[in-house]
Amino acid sequence: METRIPASERTSQKLNELLKTGVADGDARAELLKLAVRKIIEEALEAEVGDALGRGYYENGAEPGRGYRNGYRRARLRSAEGPIEYGVPQVTDRTEPFVSRVRSGVAGRTAELEQLALEMYARGLSTRDIEAAFRDATGATVLSRTAVSQVTERLWQEYEAFAARDLSEFVVAYLFIDGVAERLHMGLPREAVLCAWGITEDGQKVLLHLAPGTKEDTASCTAFFQDLKRRGLADPLLVVTDGAPGLIRAVETCFPRALRQRCLVHRLRNLRSKAPDSLWAEIAARARGCYMAASPALAAVLRDDFVATYERELPAVVQCFQDDFDACIAHLLFPLRHRRVIRTTNLLERLFLEERRRTKIIPHAFGERAVLKLIFAAVIRAADRWRGIQVGEFEHRQLRAIRAELDRGHAERTRPAVRHIPSAPPSKSRGHQP
Repeated sequence: METRIPASERTSQKLNELLKTGVADGDARAELLKLAVRKIIEEALEAEVGDALGRGYYENGAEPGRGYRNGYRRARLRSAEGPIEYGVPQVTDRTEPFVSRVRSGVAGRTAELEQLALEMYARGLSTRDIEAAFRDATGATVLSRTAVSQVTERLWQEYEAFAARDLSEFVVAYLFIDGVAERLHMGLPREAVLCAWGITEDGQKVLLHLAPGTKEDTASCTAFFQDLKRRGLADPLLVVTDGAPGLIRAVETCFPRALRQRCLVHRLRNLRSKAPDSLWAEIAARARGCYMAASPALAAVLRDDFVATYERELPAVVQCFQDDFDACIAHLLFPLRHRRVIRTTNLLERLFLEERRRTKIIPHAFGERAVLKLIFAAVIRAADRWRGIQVGEFEHRQLRAIRAELDRGHAERTRPAVRHIPSAPPSKSRGHQP
């Protein structure tokens, strides 16, 4: 029953609904901001009441004289975006009347609350931010450390729900995987946090998973992919990765029906490290011309010309260029309008730059939970702004044809071999011995 649900949870539901429908126009953005401020205030008020009563919203065991929850009443706060209504929890049967310090603390502080709302995902709701927003006229915080921790922990709960949600609704055509090295544990080397996002057959971009992977080895990447599949993700048509050997092996094991695309940005960096400065502009132009040819057949012709030109003087460049060549041009089998998007992991690269910019703000946020909250906060907020790609009827037909061809190839590779047992030679008649 809705009245049994905390006000902050109902606000979260409205906030999620708004994010799903999109916030492109000004009115929607204003509503998003108002709901975010409302959520922060309601969570703070509920945490304050929980402190006063000595128990959480759904917990039993009331202590005599500490009181009981008795529903909500509405209150209003003025803001630059217009009035914001929020739910105020009521407390009855208490020895000392309950007076909320949070309500008095937020009065006249809408600017700070709005800024906090804008950064609530991108900064992971840091304790320092929340304490600064909930101070009274004397400068003292009106929320206890316990209450602040409860509010900051909501983001971890959102991450856990995100990392466990059902993925079967997403029919992914293009799957992108990349990792960022972060210091998850004090005193230990940086560890990989793997991130997966995809483009569905309808052109929608969606963030799929984010999880620590220890390092980009086969075992960690395989476990990451198996979790995606366990939650309902079917084999995509194309998986885009960098050149990490463990990641490549895991892709080929876990997605046998998919093609693999080598990120061309990473590949060109590899070539750059082996080419002399004086020839790099020429080498880069010829390599790009090959990787972005009109068809795989033309790419093969340009590859042979590249090899013939440089194999004697620059054998290391040629070896790098030929390595995993088929994966470098896999995108050429797909619709022309999609190729620019699916040949690199650039979108994740930009997201990781944003995440690193924010972790510098909180440089001592060590610990798996703290770092994952910050990464999730930065990435999920950026993902809300992603634009899809165009998938018309012609592209749909192309993708269906590619899917049928991949399924046929997989069926042929996995078809049990038929053993031919030679028939026994005809028996010879012994006849009558004289």
